[in-house]
Amino acid sequence: MTGYEACVRCGLCLPACPTYLETMTETSGPRGRISLIKAVDEGALDLLSPGFVEQMSQCLDCRACQAVCPSGVPYGSMLEEMRARIEGARAPSRPTPARTLRAILLQWLFAKPSRLRVAASLLRFAQRSGLSALASLAGLRDAAQLAPQIPRHYFVAADQEYAVSHAAGKAMLHVGCVMHVAFPAVHEATVRMLNRAGLSVVVPRAQGCCGALAVHAGEPDFARELARVNVAAFERSGADVYVVNAAGCGSALKEYGRLLDDDPAWRERASAFAARVRDITEVLDAMELPAPQRRIDARVTYQEPCHLVHAQRVSAAPRRLLDRIPGIERVEMNESAVCCGSAGIYNLTEPEMAQRLQARKVGNIEATGATIVATANPGCAVQVAAGLRAAGLQTGVKHIVELLDEAYRD
Repeated sequence: MTGYEACVRCGLCLPACPTYLETMTETSGPRGRISLIKAVDEGALDLLSPGFVEQMSQCLDCRACQAVCPSGVPYGSMLEEMRARIEGARAPSRPTPARTLRAILLQWLFAKPSRLRVAASLLRFAQRSGLSALASLAGLRDAAQLAPQIPRHYFVAADQEYAVSHAAGKAMLHVGCVMHVAFPAVHEATVRMLNRAGLSVVVPRAQGCCGALAVHAGEPDFARELARVNVAAFERSGADVYVVNAAGCGSALKEYGRLLDDDPAWRERASAFAARVRDITEVLDAMELPAPQRRIDARVTYQEPCHLVHAQRVSAAPRRLLDRIPGIERVEMNESAVCCGSAGIYNLTEPEMAQRLQARKVGNIEATGATIVATANPGCAVQVAAGLRAAGLQTGVKHIVELLDEAYRD
């Protein structure tokens, strides 16, 4: 592995690292983890030593350190490569039931959107029938408390086209996995806002999960399979831009060039695709939208998703969009860009640290006096909403595009 040689141990990454802020321990910060990675790579530390595995798991992969690093250390790719190596070494000795369960949850379930809809329907039945209360008996209390309420309908990709006359261009909407079953209203609002911006929208059936969860879990080969599906779908769509309203997905999609760099048949196609990926806030901020007419009288604070601000370096556009809305009083929260503890499935795999970061975020939100928290990622929305409920606060959580859609409605 290369990359750690660029680290000059300056320590500028430490104040940006959520786990270091919580523990103030060197090995829980990027600089310490880079030293551990170097030790493993040089044979001075065993790949499966418990302390090393723990630190590779405890890292949120939020990219905050990478965003502030003056030496350009590619921390994210180093971490993901190590996780893949750890998983490759651990998989053969994992008991068959555990190996099967992991394959079902990380591969079989996310391979087809239709399978996620079946799982979501089962969860919805459990929530509405009261069976979800039994989750604590099965050791799934944390998962049940985090799970969003599954709505009655989903946003299913079925080769739809939402055309506008005299369109300035065509956008393909990334439907994703969790978003289309848990937050269909965000997709619907996204389509309406893109149409208002003068863009026709296509939603091809032949698309799927972005692969972010697979990459974070040390399963890059499966992530590459998913990437090829999305690249091919975009190529066939005839769209000019690939629009994403989930920051974690957008970050993964923009890195397809790196993910498929070792595949000669897909390298150039993946890089061309990645260059066309845009977060919905980037697109709307760049378009000449008329001023919204409806007021939203609310005190709003913006929770920055890590993979939007750190990985994609998109920070000003969401704020500018919120400031367009009449009536909104936007107030900055302290540590807006510090991870809330969601990080994909981190809040399930590392619940103790996730809860500490969740409480830290909720405290910062409460201090603003905001009535609404605006964000741009489903994982953040779920994590923050659960933390607010646990704290007994009535603060609502909305995707930025939902607030915009409300302000632009006739």
